[in-house]
Amino acid sequence: MEKTILPTPETIDAKWYIVDAADQRLGRLATAIAMVLRGKNKPTFTPHIDTGDFVVVINAEKIQVTGKKSTQKLYRRHSGRPGGMKTETFAKLQVRIPERIIEQAVKGMLPKNSMGRHLFTKMKVYAGTEHPHAAQQPEVLTINTIPGGNK
Repeated sequence: MEKTILPTPETIDAKWYIVDAADQRLGRLATAIAMVLRGKNKPTFTPHIDTGDFVVVINAEKIQVTGKKSTQKLYRRHSGRPGGMKTETFAKLQVRIPERIIEQAVKGMLPKNSMGRHLFTKMKVYAGTEHPHAAQQPEVLTINTIPGGNK
């Protein structure tokens, strides 16, 4: 009889990956990042254990969306006070805080529990090409999306 082997914290090898978001489609990039954060790209994937890797996303201000989403897609946030709902379009948020666009897209694809909140802390998003994680020697993770795609 063969036993199922569960990964332990000693056997889990968390790598660091760097993803260039320049001219990538938002949804396709977010799904690939969520897969790496959860560890679904590894043979040791276990749903209730963090087997994922760290992901550094650069060039967040150059993310692309198709169709009319840049003017029609809305991002909402609420202050918690009566009448505190604020709405903002994709184009305006991309100018103001481009990191938040990728963060919200990936966060929506992670589990809605304490594991998902923990996995979300393993993603670092930066607007430009500069990031403070060079000491971790991140590997380049290429996301296969069609450049140009269907607009």
